[in-house]
Amino acid sequence: MLLVLNILVFLPTMMFCQKGVTLEEKVKTLQDSMYKKRIINMNMDKWRTYVRSSPRNYSMIVMFTALAQNVNCPICKPAYDEFYILANSYCYAYPELKALYFAVVEYDDSPQIFHQINLNTAPAVFHFPAKGAKKRADQMDMSRVGFDADSMAKFVYERTEIQIRILRPPNYAAPAVVLLLAMLVLGLLYMRRNNLEFLYNRTSWALICLCIVFAFMSGQMWNHIRGPPFVMTNPHTRETSFIHGSTQYQLVAETYLVAVLYAAITAGFIVLNDAADGKSDPNRRRIMAFVGLGLVVVFFSLLLSIFRSKYQGYPYSFLFR
Repeated sequence: MLLVLNILVFLPTMMFCQKGVTLEEKVKTLQDSMYKKRIINMNMDKWRTYVRSSPRNYSMIVMFTALAQNVNCPICKPAYDEFYILANSYCYAYPELKALYFAVVEYDDSPQIFHQINLNTAPAVFHFPAKGAKKRADQMDMSRVGFDADSMAKFVYERTEIQIRILRPPNYAAPAVVLLLAMLVLGLLYMRRNNLEFLYNRTSWALICLCIVFAFMSGQMWNHIRGPPFVMTNPHTRETSFIHGSTQYQLVAETYLVAVLYAAITAGFIVLNDAADGKSDPNRRRIMAFVGLGLVVVFFSLLLSIFRSKYQGYPYSFLFR
């Protein structure tokens, strides 16, 4: 009789252990976690429960990263920040959708998960669909499209058909810098209020305008909006890249290099113009013409070479490939 009672008492527990966590419990736990932290920190138990086990009627976007100080991964932190912006934007747009969740796997905490999916690089973003096995297209190609939040949102839309509009937190640094700069300029004008002839200097205004043009043409505003890293290190070869190999992304160092090239080409045209219109010694004008032509040819060739490296298949080159 006692044996029968023990069986009756422990039978529901045994059945629950065999079945595991129900779908409703999974969704409820994931929803609660999303409301609190936006991104779910995965360990081995959560990985088995919410990503690998069935049933699931939701998709998971998981970032595999290495944020520990002892790991040399300079792009892991900016990539994680962009991933958080993506998850936060999704939470604001679809707080009750219950169809998509975001998670992160830290290598130091769960290296066995990396080994389980044969992953030896970081960061990486995977899509784990609600039904069916993970396909090759479920891994985001960061080396080609970059790791900004907009690229991740596009990847999510392609895999889940859920469109996420990226909402970035306001950045008050730029308005503060502009305000300080305006105050500095006004202060200088006030100090030199009795001698404002420099305001009529055409060369000074021309240089200011050129600097603004170079800044915008090189993509400094894009840097301000997207916040890319200065350089990028290949996780396989550990080689540092100053130029990103995609037309959809750029690095800060790359924009500085492009600005310098534009400035050098402009300087070449200015020297050519002075050589043609000048009234100085003919030999000096000839030297100026050759110098200006050399500046234009060499630096335009370098600029064209950078464009070829970013736009695969571009057929034209000059001096440098």
